[in-house]
Amino acid sequence: MLKAPTSALTSTGLIGGFAAARVSHHRYPGGLVAAAAGLGAVEQSRRRVGWVPAGILATVYAATLVGSHPLAKKIGAWPSVLTATAVTAVTAEALEAGWTTKTDTAG
Repeated sequence: MLKAPTSALTSTGLIGGFAAARVSHHRYPGGLVAAAAGLGAVEQSRRRVGWVPAGILATVYAATLVGSHPLAKKIGAWPSVLTATAVTAVTAEALEAGWTTKTDTAG
């Protein structure tokens, strides 16, 4: 089974969610894309490195998603989405690189 990097899932959720909302002219499809990819990324992170880093990733993902809305009023929609995506992707990579993987831990 091909396993995409967790950062790719978070990026897909944020960029894909925004694009889906933009194309459909409704927030709901965007929310569904963002939620599905975000949940998938958190679950993948949990399986790879455990609950704590997955919880941190979930918090950062949700915070950047929410924070991108007021930021968009200041710097524009796409720059805001790309900023949120970059923060979340870097967080996902750092958490998975810096945490001992579950398969490496004893018992």
